[in-house]
Amino acid sequence: MSAEGRDVKSDITVVHLVRHGEVHNPDGVLYGRREGYHLSELGRRMADRVAEHLKGRDITYVVSSPLERAQETAEPIAEAHGLDLATDSRLLEAENVFEGKTFGVGDGALRKPGNWKHLTNPFKPSWGEPYVEQVVRMMSALEAARDAARGHEAVAVSHQLPIWIVRSFAEKRRLWHDPRRRQCTLASLTSFTFQGDKLVSVGYSEPARDLVPVHLLAGAKPVKGASKAFGA
Repeated sequence: MSAEGRDVKSDITVVHLVRHGEVHNPDGVLYGRREGYHLSELGRRMADRVAEHLKGRDITYVVSSPLERAQETAEPIAEAHGLDLATDSRLLEAENVFEGKTFGVGDGALRKPGNWKHLTNPFKPSWGEPYVEQVVRMMSALEAARDAARGHEAVAVSHQLPIWIVRSFAEKRRLWHDPRRRQCTLASLTSFTFQGDKLVSVGYSEPARDLVPVHLLAGAKPVKGASKAFGA
């Protein structure tokens, strides 16, 4: 390989944003930033699947949101590469005023008039952390992971909405969207490739797709009674 070829390769860094696996949440609560929500047994299988999928990759840095479900997803990845797990609060789930409430089909929080005042502006959104603020913190976290793994690969475990928002920003799409259409299923990888400091491409993969309940895949319609798990 030429010296020029080596330089180009060493200047490429990939940061994989990983969504955590399934959470044990039998009451269907929007858990948001609440502590105490851990991976289910299926979620742990998803985490192991992702770790196996990434086992042969040149990963030199693993970082996670401080929430338990993200940490538990990141741990087998870090262990597989002999790395310590770092924590970055910028990878946290988005704030949401509906945290702690249920969103069952036909019987959840959106049926209560007292909650409607929070639904006035879907473009910001009015019910939680502004999309622009999510972009700022997630881009900062991405860049920090990139800098920690220069010339190699990094894994950053986060949550569905922040991952989807920063991907939408990177791909120059509008930030407001239909949540049912997010392409960010449980234990998925949204991979950002940088050349130097410049983001050059975004990829997406689902190494644990066969483990994900059908009604939780992107674009699936809610099924009443199918499950109370709320994958965030």
